Formats: sequence, C-alpha cells, structure tokens
Amino acid sequence: MREPSRIVPTALRLGTIVLLAGAQMTATPAPGLTGTSLAITLMTIALAGALATVLLLSIRRTERPVARRRAVNPPAALRRSRLHDLPLWKALRRPASPVWNPSREEPQAGDHAPAEGHRPVLVFGVPVALIALGLAVILSIALGSLSRGGAAIAVLLICVSLAVTRFPMRQALPIGVLAVVGLVVAGAIAGNPAQDLPLILSNCLIFLLSYAAKQRRATRAAQAREAVLAERARIAREIHDILAHSLSAQLVHLEGAKLLLRAERSAEALERVTHARDLAKSGLEEARRAVAALREDPPALPEALRTLAEDFESTTHHPCTLRVSGPERRLPPETELALVRTAQEALTNVRRHAPGSPATVELEFGPPWCELRVTNPASAEKGSPGGGYGLVGMRERAELLGGTLSAGEHDGGFLVHLKVPS
Repeated sequence: MREPSRIVPTALRLGTIVLLAGAQMTATPAPGLTGTSLAITLMTIALAGALATVLLLSIRRTERPVARRRAVNPPAALRRSRLHDLPLWKALRRPASPVWNPSREEPQAGDHAPAEGHRPVLVFGVPVALIALGLAVILSIALGSLSRGGAAIAVLLICVSLAVTRFPMRQALPIGVLAVVGLVVAGAIAGNPAQDLPLILSNCLIFLLSYAAKQRRATRAAQAREAVLAERARIAREIHDILAHSLSAQLVHLEGAKLLLRAERSAEALERVTHARDLAKSGLEEARRAVAALREDPPALPEALRTLAEDFESTTHHPCTLRVSGPERRLPPETELALVRTAQEALTNVRRHAPGSPATVELEFGPPWCELRVTNPASAEKGSPGGGYGLVGMRERAELLGGTLSAGEHDGGFLVHLKVPS
C-alpha cells in the first residue's frame, strides 16, 4: 500500500493531466480531426503522454527503492543488538545512516546509491524524465500558441517547477532556458515578440522560487541532522565524563583499600571502601539523569536547581537557599547542563569539605550573561580532604562555552562562581 505522502503528489500529477485534457476540450479552437484542430489533438495527446512518462518514472523511483531497502535492512531487534554490543558512548556517537533521497535524480555525497535495477533510466546519459519534461515544455508552448486556453500555460509553469525541484541545477537550468527561448521564438513567429513577456517573467519567477524552496528544505534537513549529531555528542560526552570520573575515583580508593588491608590497617581500608561506595552511588545517580535526558525533555533550569537544593537539605538536614533573579528563560541545552553540573559539584563539595554548613545557590539571568553563585560559610567540623577534579572539569566546560569559572574563599566562606553567555 502506498504511503499517504506519495499518494498526494501522484494524485496532483494525475489531476494535471486530466485538467489539461478537459481544458483543451473547451478551448478555442477545440481538438478535432482536421486542420489546426487535428494538430491540437495530437499535441494534447503527446503532452499528456510526456506528463504520464514523468509521473510513471517518479513512481518507479520513489516506491520501488523503498521496498528494496526494507527488504535488505536487518530486523529491528538485530540492529538493536548490534548497537548494544558497542560501548555506550560509541553507539550514541554513531551518525545516523544516510538514506538515498529519491527526490534527487543523482545521489549526492553521503547518500546510499539506489538499489541495482532501480537506477534512473538514461538515454545518452540524460534521464528520460528530464527529456520528457523538455518535450512537455516545447509542446505546452506550441499548444498555447495555437489555442487560447490557459491549461497549456499552467502545464508549462508546472514543468519548470518540477525540473527545478526534482533535478540538480545543471540539469534543471536547460529546461528553464528552453522555456524562455521557446516563448521568445513563439512570439517572433506570431509577429509580436513582446506578447509573451509577462509569461517569460513568470517562468523566471517560478524557477527562482522553486529553487529557493528546494534550498530551504535542504538547509532545514542539514540543520536537523547537525542538531541530532550535536545532541548525541553532548550526551555521549556527558555519560563518558560521569563514568570516567566515577570509575577512576573508585579504582583509586579500592586500590588503596587493598594496600591498606595488606598492611593490616583495616579501619583506614574500610574508610576507603566507604568512599568508593559513595562514589558508585553518586555515579549511578548521575548516569540515570543523563540517560533520562535521552528519553524526555530536561526540566527548566530553576526547577533543576530547586531539586538539587532539596536533595542537599534532605541529605545534610541543613538549609540550602535558592535565589533566582532576572527574566527566566530557557538556555541552550549545553549551557543549562553546565550550570546544573556546576551547582551539583559545588553542593557535593560543601557536603564533603564543609559538613554542617548551609549553602546558598544564586542564579541570575542577564541579557548577555547568566551567572551562578554557590556559597557556604566556613564549617567548624572537619571535612574530607580535597584534591578531586570536579571543579577542574566544570572549568573546562565553562571555557568550551566561552564563559569563566572561579572558586575560592570569599567573606570567610567559599564561593563557586560560574559565568556563561546566555
């Protein structure tokens, strides 16, 4: 069964042929079997045949290759199993398989070639559909010169538009030139070369508008592909960073625990194992958040920060104040992710290095910049020693976005300040 997206263009082209035949029956002079009427009859039949040839070749190119691709593609379960065998970040970074676009006569870079036996039919290296369009242009001009109906003119404009939208510019341009030259010659034969000037301008306008629409569709498709690949790369980098940071830190603690156990320092070894367990739990939670980003839209930035503040309060039983200023708006995904990850890392550092200390998270939306500040006063309790690479990674994220990150003592406490373009 044909897809609805293919039925509509097919019905429109069939309707063009039917309207051409119906309009010519009411034109003056009407088709007949003698003289000029016989010439109109023959031209109408030939023009309908040329349009039917274009229609049949377009159906052949758009439907049969799709069936062939479906036949050779592996089952969905097999495709999923192949991706499952790859490392997660490699599977995510794999570009989407380019598919041959049947709306172009010749495959371009990045396209799969059409299946053997379903390539465009060529005559002396020229597609038959292009030859049929050129013949239709000539016949529509001749038919429009003999009869006073507008059907032939409409067919001429449709043929020019089809040539631009369905063929590369080097093949469509001769059709446009043929239409203009044909109209000029027809006007010269009629003794009034300027009579078809409005129609010549209309052909040029249709040609340019069709080409602009084609370029706009191609640009949008390219932008959509780039957006998909960029999003895949971003998520892959996020998962890679989470796993690399979490697992490497766990290995360090577990290796230290092994050495401490050999030295019969079980208390210190237990502390190392506890740290490794905490890192595993933290890494698992972050991995779940990253995977959730694959399934649904991330929450708004203030909501994500509010969730972090609530987690801090429920874990430490100390207040975490969130202040948001400026007109709230959505930022690019990578910018929002950097802000959330920085706040998460800063609050984690407060729990580790300043236990018992409250925290304050301030988010400011400005016209050129968006700023995040996480502050906490000094703690009387002794925390775990520093030396991690969390803030270093956050600083690298900020620099990739064109922003800055600073962290250090401030007014007797500690301040983490992130500033990124908004």
